[in-house]
Amino acid sequence: MSSKLRLALPMAVIGVLGAACVLLLQSHASARVKMNYGHLNKIQKRIISETLASALGPQSTGLESHAAVGDDDEGSGPDGAPFTPPKSYGSPGGATGTINYFPSSEGSCSANLGDNVKVNQNCQNLTDADLQGRGQGNNEPSISVDPLNPEHLVASDNSYIRGDGTCGSYFSQDGGRSWSSTTSPNGFTRGPSSSIPREYWQAGGNTSVAWDTRGNAYESCQLFNRGTAASANPDQSSTFVIFRATQNNGGSWNFPGRYTATFNLDPIGASGALEDEALMAIDDNARSPYRDRIYVTWTEFAADGTAYIYEVHSDDYGETFSNRVLVSTDSSLCSNTFGLPTPNGRCNEGTFSDPFVGKDGNLYVAWDNFNNRLTSGTNNNFQVLLAKSTDGGQTFSAPVQVSPYYDLPDCDTYQGAGADPGRACVPEKGSSTVSVFRATSYPSGQVDPNNPSVISVAFGSYINKDSNESNGCTPTGFADDGNPTYTGVKTAGACANKILLSVSTNGGSTFSGTGADPRTEQLVTQSPGQKHTDQFWQWSTYTRDGKLAVDYYDRQYGNDETTGSSDFSLSGSNNLTNFGQVRVTSSSMPAPTQFEGPAGGQFYGDYVWLTAADKAYPIWSDTRAKDLFLCPTSATGPGNPPQLCGATETNGETANDEETYMAAVNVPTAGGNGHQAKDHTRKKSKHHAKRH
Repeated sequence: MSSKLRLALPMAVIGVLGAACVLLLQSHASARVKMNYGHLNKIQKRIISETLASALGPQSTGLESHAAVGDDDEGSGPDGAPFTPPKSYGSPGGATGTINYFPSSEGSCSANLGDNVKVNQNCQNLTDADLQGRGQGNNEPSISVDPLNPEHLVASDNSYIRGDGTCGSYFSQDGGRSWSSTTSPNGFTRGPSSSIPREYWQAGGNTSVAWDTRGNAYESCQLFNRGTAASANPDQSSTFVIFRATQNNGGSWNFPGRYTATFNLDPIGASGALEDEALMAIDDNARSPYRDRIYVTWTEFAADGTAYIYEVHSDDYGETFSNRVLVSTDSSLCSNTFGLPTPNGRCNEGTFSDPFVGKDGNLYVAWDNFNNRLTSGTNNNFQVLLAKSTDGGQTFSAPVQVSPYYDLPDCDTYQGAGADPGRACVPEKGSSTVSVFRATSYPSGQVDPNNPSVISVAFGSYINKDSNESNGCTPTGFADDGNPTYTGVKTAGACANKILLSVSTNGGSTFSGTGADPRTEQLVTQSPGQKHTDQFWQWSTYTRDGKLAVDYYDRQYGNDETTGSSDFSLSGSNNLTNFGQVRVTSSSMPAPTQFEGPAGGQFYGDYVWLTAADKAYPIWSDTRAKDLFLCPTSATGPGNPPQLCGATETNGETANDEETYMAAVNVPTAGGNGHQAKDHTRKKSKHHAKRH
């Protein structure tokens, strides 16, 4: 997810965040205004998720590419996005190259890599070369541990194994040592009326999972139809639904899914709003006045050009949900409204909301906001805001600033024209240009299980203590498409994204990062090897005994920083100041090659996740498996049977497959210097972290 504002334009462009699916609802005054991707203004196009943009792409509107904002590198591939088959084919590489293809004697393709455990148990499908990723990929994972039994875990992801995306679901009953795949029954839901009893769905994704305190697990899933972007069917209906696994540890789900917000049938793309980026939290605190209440938050892109954050909640275990409640209320922090209407206040451009709950039942929602006033022509920072509800999501406080932050740089400026137009990414250093998947900074918040007044929010920033003017990384404004630009992006030792932490000790009234400069703020990523290397896409949680854990992609190992490869790491602290760090992945993961793009690799999901009990359970999308193809010279007639091939992409990368992996890791703590340290396991407490 990626990108941001452009000061040079009154209707500034702001950064893309979040992969998500679309919820098409009726919206306030714009309920009868036709609304699809082509009707979004420039700001909205910059902050919607790529999944929404792809789902409602140019073929559905007859307009120019969603990705280009003026560039014309679109092809005739899936969803109107460009595709480029591999350059050449060859041996799949023996047993290691086919580890995710041939099932084991147990009947699944577990394909564990050391202590890294594969979550999705399917064997890789053999997809046509012009549809790489479809029928194969798994990304955007979520994971949650049962507060009653840490051996029970559920997970979810965007799963493409049935062709298009769907809401993948998985469960483990042995602490993550092994996993089973389940199927969330999302082929259809109840229709809007007795005359239309069913609505069938083409695709889904953007999932999150959580548990209540009664042994039930839940999966939030967005379902949508793509309209004429992918087929002759103009239907662009979409919705958010919740599935519940009732008392069986995630082994199966209720059917049909329950709507979390009003479903609007949209057979011709005429709805007045586009809904995006839903995430879920559950109050899993047995003594909370709102015990087991389910919360869902999301962004609504309205026809008037605004993007407000909303919330709904359920008190009956996901059977029904409340009317929606505005989260992003008015604030003087939002002084730049871009000349757009302000029907719900001046904070009219936000996205990527993250709900989380304290043991006292207080609900917090953090999100990225782009309404802050920029102070100069080269200043390109934005802000994380947070709102608090003390009445179970019925009302919210005015937003407070968690921290300013600097988003990742424009992809085409540094990786070459057409690399990923209109998106930000994480460019590797030097001449290599294979790291083109869209990416952005987003908040992940948690409440200390031992002190509900302590709230921590982790987020990314390209300008920070280790990456600023003193070592050659200087903000220079915005590219033509609205994404931030900097000096030193491709220079080793200069720019490097970091994970920062802002902390409140007064229940969210103020934060250590409120009004602060990211150049001075607390770093989560403190190991020496991280000083001049990129870390991005974080999630955070607390262990039961109060240690903060944060996981993220990490380029400090080997030649990751110059090849575009990545590892996965976990940092931890018992004082919110000094962090230890451990490497989670057993080897580096190459830059992704699946899905759209002139050389593929533009879509790697939009976030990772983390949950914890006594141990932490990080989860991520992994690219170490090779992508397999039908050899183009095989299966041409009698006596020439089909053969398996690996492939090399047009950028020289070996074609790879995106799979979901996790690990069970002791949370490291530091002896005051941030270096890697072994965990000192503490005695279990009776209480659990409040957000998984």
